[in-house]
Amino acid sequence: MKLPVVARSLALVSALAMVPIATAGMAQVDSRVAPEFAKLFATYQRVKASYVDPVDDEKLIRGAIDGMLASLDPHSAYLDGSDLERLETLIDGNYSGLGLSVVMEDGAVKVVSPFRGSPAEKAGIKAGDFITHLNGKLIYGGDLDEAVAQMRGPAGTSINLTIFRPGAEDPIETSVTRGVIELEPVTHEIADGGIGIITVNEFSRDVGADVLAAWTQIKKDTGGRVNGLVLDLRTNPGGSLDEAVALSDLFLDSGRIVSQRGRAQGESMTYNAETMFRGQIAPEVPLIVLIDAGSASASEIVAGALQDHRRALIMGERSFGKGSVQSLVPLGNDAALKLTTARYYTPSGHSVQEGGIKPDIRVPQISDPDLERRMKYQLRESDLRGHLINEAGLKDDDLERDLKADPRFSQTSEQLKEQGIEDFQLDYAIKTLRRTTASSVALIK
Repeated sequence: MKLPVVARSLALVSALAMVPIATAGMAQVDSRVAPEFAKLFATYQRVKASYVDPVDDEKLIRGAIDGMLASLDPHSAYLDGSDLERLETLIDGNYSGLGLSVVMEDGAVKVVSPFRGSPAEKAGIKAGDFITHLNGKLIYGGDLDEAVAQMRGPAGTSINLTIFRPGAEDPIETSVTRGVIELEPVTHEIADGGIGIITVNEFSRDVGADVLAAWTQIKKDTGGRVNGLVLDLRTNPGGSLDEAVALSDLFLDSGRIVSQRGRAQGESMTYNAETMFRGQIAPEVPLIVLIDAGSASASEIVAGALQDHRRALIMGERSFGKGSVQSLVPLGNDAALKLTTARYYTPSGHSVQEGGIKPDIRVPQISDPDLERRMKYQLRESDLRGHLINEAGLKDDDLERDLKADPRFSQTSEQLKEQGIEDFQLDYAIKTLRRTTASSVALIK
């Protein structure tokens, strides 16, 4: 597999950059770490000589590399041919499977979020669920890639999942029929009152251009009378850093969008407006950006840039808190390191690592009947073992303050359903835009 292609596909799951690396540099070993390499080699020799069963070299070396990278942070990893092949399918925007974003947490496969409209979402799988068995076979303590490979399969075939849902008394048994997951990066619609809604599901290539096209269509369909715009970044796990910059640039005509700072030379840089698109779209239209705990990485770059420049009102829940940049370092023709090489910062210099983007107006998704118990076990960057620590040293109460009850949001999901409201956050944003003038949106801070 050719790595330039892989780099594009990998960018769908994390903010990535290609970095050159010299072979000579790889070969150089600091004399100060030689004793540690001696321990590693001695361990290798003892395992080869004395382990109860014969072990091949590939298994031992791969295990050593995986362990080394796992000790750094949750996002650094070694990728070989099979891993790269699975990631490459994302660049085409479709594959056959369940449509889930998952992570490994303490040996368990945890659902970050189901893709919208996917078989997993239709089957009722929710963010925060733990998948414990596939077709009756326990997968706890196994390999995440193997679990993902089992969930993939031809469209029309089924797989039985056993799910532990925090707060539920018993495990949930469900059968999910695999489908063709057609990842639609950008969709749009128009709500009553001339309110445009643009949903960005992921930051794959051409997202900036797709949002521009969606805005153009919204203007055409409303006859140019757009009274407000919602940019929905909820459950968007991120993707290409370039596309995050491009989307931000659409709504900004000056200033910094994001900066990144790393230890290695060339890893510190800034990204400014007017580099991807000239001018800005919808300059007089009130803009609300919706985020939640599933909004990560590139989503946080966009939300942070528009918030700091006071171009948009950020609404929803505190975002995931992934403020790091991963670089793809080639290792030969069929392997690479996905290595964390920098932290990124919003225009005001704020790092979203751990703390995420705090919305200007917190609006819980009270139309979700499972909200209360899922909030208790909600997954964010700060929950991942080995995550990077925010340089500002955030306190626990800074992260938990947004769990306090708000009397404005006391309705139950059943009451909202009777009113025909299935998505309370979106409904709240639309109603806010209907009663807000263009000049006052930027002043609500």
